[in-house]
Amino acid sequence: MKDLCVIGGSGFIGTRLCKRLMQAQEDFFIVDKKQSQTFPEKTVLCDVRNLNDLKKTIEGNVIINLAAEHRDDVRPKSLYWEVNVKGAENVCKVAEEKGIDKIIFTSSVAVYGFTYNETFEDGSLTPFNDYGITKLEAEKVYISWQKKAPSKRTLLIIRPTVVYGEGNRGNVYNLLNQIANGKFIMVGNGKNIKSMAYVENVAAFIEYSLFFGPGIHIYNYVDKPDFDMNTLVQTIYSELNKRNKPNKPNKLGKLNKHKIRIPYALGLLGGKLFDLISLTTGKRLPISSIRIKKFCSNTCFGTSIPKTGFVPPVSLNDGLIRTIHYEF
Repeated sequence: MKDLCVIGGSGFIGTRLCKRLMQAQEDFFIVDKKQSQTFPEKTVLCDVRNLNDLKKTIEGNVIINLAAEHRDDVRPKSLYWEVNVKGAENVCKVAEEKGIDKIIFTSSVAVYGFTYNETFEDGSLTPFNDYGITKLEAEKVYISWQKKAPSKRTLLIIRPTVVYGEGNRGNVYNLLNQIANGKFIMVGNGKNIKSMAYVENVAAFIEYSLFFGPGIHIYNYVDKPDFDMNTLVQTIYSELNKRNKPNKPNKLGKLNKHKIRIPYALGLLGGKLFDLISLTTGKRLPISSIRIKKFCSNTCFGTSIPKTGFVPPVSLNDGLIRTIHYEF
């Protein structure tokens, strides 16, 4: 495979993917608004919102677009549309102009909104926030691009669930850090299911999908089996306690299983109070009502990926253990 253009390749998933591409001796370069710390010599600085700059930088046979605005508290909210949707339009315009016939786009399971049962790729698309809405709109942009030459163009849309791994500072790391520092409080009954994806496996599937043929291929990415929140939290406690050896004690000593629980309604009220504080002070806070909702909701997803023959290189449990060992 020649000339892979990895947009957003300086980020968390992009860095893992580029490491794999390097090991496979693939010819790739990174297009990003910030320089890759791992591959600075392969980085071309460019913002996906700037069409003219994209025209000057994108080349090759395949575009992999990982760029996105994804935080819950992005301000102004117009950035979701500028990066996720306008960025998709720009990528498609450049692909059209330069005759690039394969695009791999990382979307998100946020396009489904809140889910109560295991949801596969044919599930109802009812996003509830700007991130999910704009990811769905971006998917439509890419699908329109592919349908202009359906026998010739290849479109991969990959919808990862929450992605965790070494070096990430997202929701899973925040949970690990709260437990490690003795600050974790369980909200709700903990029986809600949490689908997760280890970053190495997501990168491996993107690499695997480079060889898919023409058509529209849409896949959720989730590593099975799922944890419920109680099991996930207790697994983290158990692994952290294994790491608290006599020659390297944790400052809090042996961590105890979570004993404090607060009802969901009370937790949500507290989240709304933090929303108000954030709104009046202009500060980003670690707690919000949307994060409480996410924590307590089911995020259970199925995937058709096994039908492709892909086998994840790392199990979900081993990925979690690797992350804990790396971070703590």
